[in-house]
Amino acid sequence: MRGEGQILLVSTYELGHQPHGIALPAAFLERAGFHPAALDLSVEPLDPERILRARLVAISVPMHTALRLGIAAAGRIRRIRPDAVLCFHGLYAPLNAARLLSAGARAVLGGECEEELVALASALERGEADLSRFVRDGPGAALPRLAHPVPSRAALPAPDRYARLAEPGGRERTAGYAEASRGCKHLCRHCPVVPIYRGRFFAVPVEIVASDVERQVAAGVTHVTFGDPDFLNGPSHALRVARAVHQRFPALTFDFTAKVEHLLRHRAAVAELAGLGALFVTSAVESLSDLVLDRLAKGHTRADALRAFDLCAEAGLTLRPSLIPFTPWSTLDDLLDLLDVFEARGWLAQLDPVQLAIRLLLPPGTPLLADPDLVLDGLDEEALTWRWTHPDPRMDALHARVSAAVEEGVTRGDDPLAVVARVKALALAAAGREHVHVARPFSGARTPRLTESWFC
Repeated sequence: MRGEGQILLVSTYELGHQPHGIALPAAFLERAGFHPAALDLSVEPLDPERILRARLVAISVPMHTALRLGIAAAGRIRRIRPDAVLCFHGLYAPLNAARLLSAGARAVLGGECEEELVALASALERGEADLSRFVRDGPGAALPRLAHPVPSRAALPAPDRYARLAEPGGRERTAGYAEASRGCKHLCRHCPVVPIYRGRFFAVPVEIVASDVERQVAAGVTHVTFGDPDFLNGPSHALRVARAVHQRFPALTFDFTAKVEHLLRHRAAVAELAGLGALFVTSAVESLSDLVLDRLAKGHTRADALRAFDLCAEAGLTLRPSLIPFTPWSTLDDLLDLLDVFEARGWLAQLDPVQLAIRLLLPPGTPLLADPDLVLDGLDEEALTWRWTHPDPRMDALHARVSAAVEEGVTRGDDPLAVVARVKALALAAAGREHVHVARPFSGARTPRLTESWFC
């Protein structure tokens, strides 16, 4: 097992970033004396030679899209190397353990699992046949605190093959990715982090994060995404990380993710982060409906979300919202209201059109399954989500039309504002309201964004 390439780490999708789901496990394995190979199917073809050399294939599934792609990749891998041991690891693995075992997995690992992956490799090296202790089915036991090495990225494709930072003037820059913490101390009902971490988060030592960024800068990165579920779960830690990185690389810019309530609570930290190089923050606004926000247990209100936009603008940051316009509790009026508010306040340029096409996912294990008003129609084994139907049939029909319009616009490379305008026209038509077409219905200053706009 310690031979070159006998362990193959596979990623299928990480939001357009160089995959941390390979880089961190690789570092743990290398520290233990193994020599893993890597394969990122988001930018590389499936390589039979790498698969044939591997006795252990570990597929990273940190999000829903990666899970679906990972199951498909597992089928291809098994056809090439039927005797390889398949392992799935990441947020979405334990909650879908039964499905993954049926897809050929012999190990299913969840959060903070890197030492378990090392133990799995060691067990195979010793010739152990019973791997049942490496199957996590559901949230499981308390998570361990790990001693982090610096993520190992040497075997990964170069950073310039991934999503880039698009600046308002049209220039693009090479972007990297780092994590300063893992998990989250909050309990939003729809979040995939919650069933695994259950309100805990783990800070990565400042020097480890700074060294990871340093190596990426040496590879050409000039902007970094801090991909923590919430960078401000530990505001003091976040500031220490940002200060350390800024001290080494004053010209480096970054973006981060934070909850609305944290943006409001830690205003001084937000302002300092902007001064240290932050260009924008992604925040799970989700909706401007207080009813929907309450059902999702977001911890903020409509008024809070509006204040967060203003606060970020005052600090010199762009707030880029993630949204879930289609939930069982959202109405057609909610969507039109959101578009009207964003248009009136000049925020449409901060919105990625794909956010207007997001429909609530209900993966196995989601706390939303306990909602007494949620009517379910069985588990969709292929889509890996519970099926639900909106009480207003116009909303399900509109979602299909909006999804098609957004996909078509993004595929063609249309101006995002033009795509948003089409979505509004579809929503107005669904509501039976007149829509007057103008040549350029929306305007707004371009804002910095990543060239990959998907979020799950």
